[in-house]
Order: sequence, then C-alpha cells, then structure tokens
Amino acid sequence: MLIEVRGLSKSFGSVVVADQIDLEVKAGEAVGIIGPNGAGKTTLFNLITGCVRPDGGNVILNGVDITDSNVALRSRAGIGRTFQIPLPFEKLTVFENLLVSAVYGNGESESESIERCADILTRTGLIDFANRPAGALTLLQRKRLELARALATQPQLLMLDEIAGGLSEAECHELVETIRGINASGVTIIWIEHIVHALLAIVSRLIVFKLGKKIAEGEPRAVMQSPEVQEIYMGLPT
Repeated sequence: MLIEVRGLSKSFGSVVVADQIDLEVKAGEAVGIIGPNGAGKTTLFNLITGCVRPDGGNVILNGVDITDSNVALRSRAGIGRTFQIPLPFEKLTVFENLLVSAVYGNGESESESIERCADILTRTGLIDFANRPAGALTLLQRKRLELARALATQPQLLMLDEIAGGLSEAECHELVETIRGINASGVTIIWIEHIVHALLAIVSRLIVFKLGKKIAEGEPRAVMQSPEVQEIYMGLPT
C-alpha cells in the first residue's frame, strides 16, 4: 500500500472537518474524491501533506508513519500536490518556478534538475512558455504550471485539488489527457474535483465525503448511481 490514512480526525472549534477517516491507496491507482463544499476534502489533503496537524490518527507512506513529519519532509518522501488557486512565483519564469520546486521540494541541485524540468514542461504543454513570467499566464497555463511544479518534486503520490475548475470543456479535455499520461507513467493520483465527468475519465475508484465523513466508496459509476450520493451530492430526491 502506498498511502494509508487511519482514524484521521480534525476539528476547528466545534466544527468536525475530518471524522475518523480511513483510506488506503495502492501504488499506481487513480482515486477520485467528491462531495459538497465544506465536506472536508481539502482538509483531508492538508492533513495528508502536513499543512494541518491532525487531532488524532495516522498517515502512513510506504509503510512509514509520517504523521509527525513536516511538509518539506513529506514532499521529499514522495507526496506532491496542487492547490485550488494556482499561486506561482509570478515574477519568476515558468522554468524558474519548476527549478524552485525541484530544488526545494525534492532536494536536488539546480544542475541535476534542468533536463528533467524541461521534460516536464514538454509533458504539460508549457515548453513554449518556459521563459515567460508566470504572472503572464492564462488560467489554463497556470493550472498546467501548478501541475508541472508538483511533478518537479518527483512525487510517487500526486494529489490534485480541483485542478479542472474554471476551465472550458476543451481545456478540461486537454488537462484530462495530460493527467491520464501521468498516471500511466506510474504516478499514483488522488483527485478532488467537482467536474465529475473529468474524474470518471481517469479514476478507477470514487470516494464521497459529507461533513468530514466518508459516506460512499467504490466503482465510480456505481457510486454516482447510489441514491444516497444522488441526494447528498447532486440534490436529487430519493
């Protein structure tokens, strides 16, 4: 098992955002997570990546308990992520943004990273923008840069947080194909997304959250047809 979450719990005051969550993801899997706003999806990502400390439970990567490890150590251990709102270093070039991720997120030297970062820019469709300031990119290009920066850390586990949000249908299709290729190369993916058809094109397992709890899990289309999921997530009457 690549990543295991056991009894993970977190509250902010009286609000429970992670309620005894258990989760296992095998190496090479692509797993989708859906749920209404406020369900605790991004909090789960923050707990796994070390941005937020849990009140209880454990995070285990490749059999090693990393619950007490900080964000930097988890990144270098193989966990990479994107954020809902891309925040690149706007005054740096696209290529320089990747070098920063490789050097500080993966512990490489700049000279070791150059060729690999150029390859990542090619894979993510950004090679023609390598010398452009990141602040001048379009939304799609910023989303691709967010993905590229995560890949520059050489993750075993890539965690995508609503990376398709705000894109047109054609842009979303392009991004899905890029993500499909990343997963096919052996990178494990956990993907939070409200654009469900994008998830269904990639993931082999779908998990549904509500109010910090996992309420459904299984084959994606079977999960989406569940009356409980249709009522809670899609607002359809049972």
